[in-house]
Amino acid sequence: MTFTDTPPAPRPAAGDRRRWFALAIVMTAAFMDLVDVTIVNIAIPSIQRDEGATFSQIQWITAGYALAFAAGLVTGGRLGDIHGRKRVFLVGIGGFTLASALCGLAVNPEMLVASRILQGAMAALMVPQVLSIVHATFPAHERGKVFGLFGAIVGLGAVSGPLLGALLTEGNLFGLEWRPIFLINLPVGIAGLVLGSRFITESRAPRALKLDLVGVALVTLGLLMLIYPLTRGRELDWPLWGHLSMAGSLVVLALLVAYERSKSARDGSPLIELSLFKVKSFAAGIAVQTVFGVGLGVFFLVWTLYMQVGLGWSPLRAGLTGVPFSIAVSVAAGLSVQMLVPRYGRKVLQAGALVMAAGVLLYIWEAGRYGLSIASWQMALPLVVMGVGMGLIVAPLTDAVLSEVPREHAGSASGLINTVQQMGNALGLGLVSVVFFGVIDERLAPAEVGPAFVNGFEHALGWVAAVMGVIFLLMFALPKRPAQHVEGAAAEDAPAVAEVEKERALVS
Repeated sequence: MTFTDTPPAPRPAAGDRRRWFALAIVMTAAFMDLVDVTIVNIAIPSIQRDEGATFSQIQWITAGYALAFAAGLVTGGRLGDIHGRKRVFLVGIGGFTLASALCGLAVNPEMLVASRILQGAMAALMVPQVLSIVHATFPAHERGKVFGLFGAIVGLGAVSGPLLGALLTEGNLFGLEWRPIFLINLPVGIAGLVLGSRFITESRAPRALKLDLVGVALVTLGLLMLIYPLTRGRELDWPLWGHLSMAGSLVVLALLVAYERSKSARDGSPLIELSLFKVKSFAAGIAVQTVFGVGLGVFFLVWTLYMQVGLGWSPLRAGLTGVPFSIAVSVAAGLSVQMLVPRYGRKVLQAGALVMAAGVLLYIWEAGRYGLSIASWQMALPLVVMGVGMGLIVAPLTDAVLSEVPREHAGSASGLINTVQQMGNALGLGLVSVVFFGVIDERLAPAEVGPAFVNGFEHALGWVAAVMGVIFLLMFALPKRPAQHVEGAAAEDAPAVAEVEKERALVS
């Protein structure tokens, strides 16, 4: 997604209400995407029980979406620049709606996984157009108000997603079990498709970058060769081909780097702008985003399984238990950006990593002390501490990473930041097989399930705490005080990029 290439096409007049209808439509689509991720997380145990899915299939229901979204994100933005943001948005929301229907009608776990991958690919077409359409539709003096509304939508989605998912799953509407969590997207998507075709103004970039489909293929192949053996390895007793595949993924990623160098020299439109990694703060920030994504991918899946399978809680109880966490993230994020970072700079982000690690360690202690008798209120303290730590990180991190990036590369840099976080999230979901299921016996008596999942949860959280320690050290390479020197259109959209980062982090 390249904000700097937005054409100087005439925007709707200030008194034209159509642009506000367009805003409502694209924000509804963004809300639908982020809520869909959260809904699926809370419903995963119900899907596993109803469909008899293996644990690796459960991992792929979430990891497949994240991987497809990450691999297609930059290409989706460029397709909008080339063929028109409105056109690609409508294709994306239409495809997302169709994929949601296929998910809701899935007859087996394999169909559900495939449909989720399609959902992620369609989200990669839909989501990048949201901010591009806002940029093309609203003048600079109105965008602050618009991005404020967008932030409110993100916060609402983070809090309401788990509760909506819990209510739909536990309500068992029409005897459909978990399926309404996907089918609810149908009326919303159809309305967005119809109204979007009427109210959204078309825009495209006059000098859009070319597509890099080879780059997308190499990224996807490399990650698949790494993640697939991780998710299936435990079930297959870690076969030789799995180790060879994971080693081969490094070769594929090395080929990707070589190809991106040649493409950059040939036509200046690589999928990954490698010159950005010469900027110390950006390279460190990308590492932070990737590792942070890994930690979040591990935590959220393991947390859901721990509460609903290990402790035997209902989806509604699990969803309500997570509300303090979501509120803490939202409050801390606001304080971080508005008050703390301007005064203390990088130390706020590092404090966030340490606070989140402290919350994780506190959670490990409580899970071990109370075992199967732990109550929701006893989880509130560690969740609030973790939420505060996460909020201190997610809101200002993107600005810190972009602060030393040259203006002309701000658009591609922001797209790459979101992409690597999603890739890290997919990798974290794959690692659940190692850090969680790896310490749980495959055949458990009913009475052994709870204690085994509690033990697995504690083990996995130990890895998450270690990840926070790594992030703390990596943050020393970030600027002490991020300078907002990115100019022009890219600077105007920096807050929007930050909101996208918060959106994906909150619901991954």
